[in-house]
Amino acid sequence: MDEKVPVSFVTISNAIKEFSFPQADLVIGIGSGGTVPASLVAHQLGVPLYIVSVNYRDERNQPKRESPVFLEDFTGSFPNGCSILLVDDVSVTGKTLELVKGTLKEYRVNTFVLKGKADMVLFPTINKCVHWPWHTNSKQLIYEG
Repeated sequence: MDEKVPVSFVTISNAIKEFSFPQADLVIGIGSGGTVPASLVAHQLGVPLYIVSVNYRDERNQPKRESPVFLEDFTGSFPNGCSILLVDDVSVTGKTLELVKGTLKEYRVNTFVLKGKADMVLFPTINKCVHWPWHTNSKQLIYEG
């Protein structure tokens, strides 16, 4: 198995600061993998953040269900006409993004991931598995500012 490509927190944060995002009134992060990236994006854009719990893959990135499922109720009730940026860390097939996006049909929704398939991708040239800095044990330094 190939080694995972390490991407530092600083690299991710700087790339998000430089990224040209479309207008968004709020960010929805797909938990759990998209929680940190969505937090960084919402902070950068200065908009509210919502997290929706969806699960499809296990810790080794292998599908553990036939398709993604909501782990809790998600109604997608937001102000009329708002623009939503839907964020996840990685999108391999796009199924998780599509599940959530399907509940948001009355809104303008753009999808954003750090790696993989979406409307916008932060690291489109990375084609290997990635070691994100927040997927670590408690003895490793995550960020030093």
